[in-house]
Amino acid sequence: MCGITGIFDTRGKREIDRAVLQRMNEAQFHRGPDEGGVHLEPGVGLGHRRLSIIDLSTGQQPLYNEDGSVCVVFNGEIYNYQELIPELQALGHVFHTRSDTEVIVHAWEAWGSACVKRFRGMFAFALWDRNRDTLFLARDRLGVKPLFYALLDDGSFIFGSELKSLLAHGGLKRDIDPCAVEEYFALGYVAEPRSIFRQAQKLPPAATLLVCRGQPLKTPEIYWDVRFTLDNPVSHDDAREELIHRLQESIRLRMISEVPLGAFLSGGVDSSAVVALMAGISESPVNTCSIAFSDPAFNESEFAEMVAQRYGTRHHVDLVESDDFDLIDTLARLYDEPYADSSAIPTYRVCQLARKHVTVALSGDGGDESFGGYRRYRLHLMEEKMRAALPLGLRRPLFGLLGRIYPKADWAPRVFRAKTTFEGMARTSVEAYFHSLSILRAPMRKQLFSDAFRRQLGGYDAGDVFARHAAQAGTDDPLALIQYIDLKTYLVGDINTKVDRASMAHSLEVREPLMDHPLIEWLAALRSSEKIRGQEGKYLLKKAMEPYLPDEVLYRPKMGFAVPLARWFRGPLKGRVQQAILGERLAATGWFNTDYLKHLVEAHNSGMRDYSASIWTLLMFEAFLRNVMAPGEAT
Repeated sequence: MCGITGIFDTRGKREIDRAVLQRMNEAQFHRGPDEGGVHLEPGVGLGHRRLSIIDLSTGQQPLYNEDGSVCVVFNGEIYNYQELIPELQALGHVFHTRSDTEVIVHAWEAWGSACVKRFRGMFAFALWDRNRDTLFLARDRLGVKPLFYALLDDGSFIFGSELKSLLAHGGLKRDIDPCAVEEYFALGYVAEPRSIFRQAQKLPPAATLLVCRGQPLKTPEIYWDVRFTLDNPVSHDDAREELIHRLQESIRLRMISEVPLGAFLSGGVDSSAVVALMAGISESPVNTCSIAFSDPAFNESEFAEMVAQRYGTRHHVDLVESDDFDLIDTLARLYDEPYADSSAIPTYRVCQLARKHVTVALSGDGGDESFGGYRRYRLHLMEEKMRAALPLGLRRPLFGLLGRIYPKADWAPRVFRAKTTFEGMARTSVEAYFHSLSILRAPMRKQLFSDAFRRQLGGYDAGDVFARHAAQAGTDDPLALIQYIDLKTYLVGDINTKVDRASMAHSLEVREPLMDHPLIEWLAALRSSEKIRGQEGKYLLKKAMEPYLPDEVLYRPKMGFAVPLARWFRGPLKGRVQQAILGERLAATGWFNTDYLKHLVEAHNSGMRDYSASIWTLLMFEAFLRNVMAPGEAT
């Protein structure tokens, strides 16, 4: 795994300042501590930090074609590169390394921008073609690897694996995009293609961007999408068998490495399935890494131990104290923009543990989205049945009124917490799903933001993110529609962002076999009943894994990678919350309603409301302002 960066003069061939390029490159040293390299010529500068995984001796970057006219910097892995090499050699291309990186330059020469359609893997790369006077950027289909870019006022186009690389250039304006703030407080992250800064963008997943000298910056082109056709007539038994074969193939491809390799093992279904199938492929015991929590309410380590013993893995466990909240500022600096998934804390710790033993780790990420594992999916399907019974014209006024007058009873038994259900019933399917996922829902955001900030938003609502993707989904199946939305939003903006930054902070490469795009396409063609049946999520995966894993692992309630926020904010972090949320920094922005901030803190401390998710979101926003924004620049 690596970090890439660069500068391209879109107006001419001005000399690129080597010191600036080096500074941008070194800002991502953690992504590739083994080696660093730059390419400079008039009007173009490319930088690369390398974490050596494949072809340790000759895989240095930037890497070139035979005559040096094509140059690439690359972050990720092309898992099918060994299949592509003989095909490209037959076309006359000569290889000088054994690395997957060299496949990219020759594939570009052979197939142009369509080369990305031939790659199976996780990647973000930038390729300079001198003969075409063109810079070409690309990102993998599921957005596993990140890529940020910006066009500066002087015509310089800059890019990097992380925002900190762009900030290190010195020319990027730190003006915050109000719409990004709206998205953050709704979703807990800034959704693609937006970044927290007006001038910078994220290249969307499955997108390419051609930057041509002397031409206006183009819109990224999408080269792949998943289609939930649900039309595969395969029987359940045959699907179980085929799933195992597909998982084994995906895992086998991701076990290609010249450095120590292992896997995360949380004790959940997804990571346990990956480890079980790895053990059947590996000639030696698999290295597994787990986090144990001192608070039993969050501890899954006994289930991880059960799987580790069954497959004789070399199992490594670290105990994380329940009050492991010292990472707040570290995380703010790591993510470069506001990011509010508190499971970033244990994710950071498990990556820290894994790096002591391996350089590459396989994970179970992506399983919930593709197999139908989230509890919210089952709740959404239940609500969909109720929504189908009444037209929206009746539901919106009736349940809208009930949602407004029904009290928010966090303290009450779940059966009496009907406010969210009423609010969901008053909405369309997509609106309701967005509402259920929002950290601060629309009425809360309306109270959170000041009148002046709402005027800056100009009517923009973060729900537009879901509406935009829903319009492209090509399905009205209730489960398939929200799976598609999650693959485009939550998986990319939350899960992949969390794992990429946490792993790269420790120079660890994480590979996700459940995000293999042929596997995703195959699953999207299966009936939704293979994913959720009754109240059982991940139905097909669990049935397929029954010969490999005990029922205690497969059929226990899902726990997730959570931390005890509510207790922290009423206990050891109470003072910090007061200082951060009610202090000068948030107030100085002019964006927040200070009376509502006070309400959130006081109502949570009283125990009558659980505002822990909202408070954490505000806490991380304040940490972003303090750690990333220079004083006085939060405008």
